[in-house]
Amino acid sequence: MSRIPDYIGVSAFGVKMGVVVPGSNVSDMVLQALTKCDQDDLLDDGDTVCITESIVARAQNNFVTLDDIAADVKLKLHLKEDSRLGIVFPILSRNRFSLILKGLAAAVPKGEVIIQLSHPDDEVGNELFADDFAEKIDKGYNDTITLEDVRNYCFSHPITEVDYVSLYQEIVSSVGAKANIIISNDPTALKTYRPDGVVVASIHTRFKVLRKVEAAGMNAITLQDICSDPNADSWSEWGVLGSNMSAGERLKLAPRYANGLADEVQTRVAQELGKKIEVIIYGDGAYKDPSTGIYELADPQPALGMTEGLSGRYREGLKYKYMVDKMFSEGVRIEEMEASLEESKKKNYERDSIETEGTTPRKVEDLIASLSDLISGSADAGTPLVLVKGFLK
Repeated sequence: MSRIPDYIGVSAFGVKMGVVVPGSNVSDMVLQALTKCDQDDLLDDGDTVCITESIVARAQNNFVTLDDIAADVKLKLHLKEDSRLGIVFPILSRNRFSLILKGLAAAVPKGEVIIQLSHPDDEVGNELFADDFAEKIDKGYNDTITLEDVRNYCFSHPITEVDYVSLYQEIVSSVGAKANIIISNDPTALKTYRPDGVVVASIHTRFKVLRKVEAAGMNAITLQDICSDPNADSWSEWGVLGSNMSAGERLKLAPRYANGLADEVQTRVAQELGKKIEVIIYGDGAYKDPSTGIYELADPQPALGMTEGLSGRYREGLKYKYMVDKMFSEGVRIEEMEASLEESKKKNYERDSIETEGTTPRKVEDLIASLSDLISGSADAGTPLVLVKGFLK
């Protein structure tokens, strides 16, 4: 019998594990941690076990170097040392993009790198300049803005205070290439600069942007196409999407075959602990910070792997506030309200019914992964394992 009393609803808590290094057996370590939970009556059928992608990729030794990135880009875009390389819509991030940029620029050390930024912010909400700035200099939404147009404007990030325009210029120059930065929301604006190859660097809009760039006649790939070869020592089906800066100018890729680990953990828990659970390998949570306007999801999606029982599943519910207000206005007693609400849970309502109004269906995988990311924290709380209870009931 669980130690969590019946009057507690959805709950989630972080579980501490040992240090994970390349070669660690994550499945064994997770099972050891869950065995402790089970012994303390904290593990139940229907729970969701969430494992952060970071330890999975580290255990896989899934790291690539800048040379790996440069070689792959040269091969796939048929570049030479003096070629022009275009990069469309990268996000403004030291952790997520600066080392990728250095690897891309290293593919053309005697050439030119044209970086096209979107405005007024990147696709995850990092501000480049104020909303009305383009209008003030008589530029339209899709017009091209050059650094000459803005001259002495300070591109300081409102939170980190990093000038990403200067930072990205310095990174490109550090490997010998010429840096050229333009600002435009039209992905085909880059064609004017005659790039020999283009890397679409956006995350969530990558396929849409790629179609437009290719339709304009440019030779292009996405970040997902880089370091994605299963024959390499280190690779991911996500390419360098979801990668993070690591020590020694290496990038830790997103884990490969994350579904496989999720299935393995689920099977072992069923066999060895007798519990039926679901498993998620999670990355960034899908939420937008209301204070900064930054959308935190720099990974391609919140759940990078999961068991089949979560796939295509949505969380839907009843609008209890509406139903209580309605019954109260009709003079229904509180005891009868509670009984009516319990009965309502057993009924099937259409998604457009008044009883479900305001409870927009959302993917279970996105919600649980986002909850887990909030529990573990981007600063790392030392709990790479999160146990979510009551969510699937």
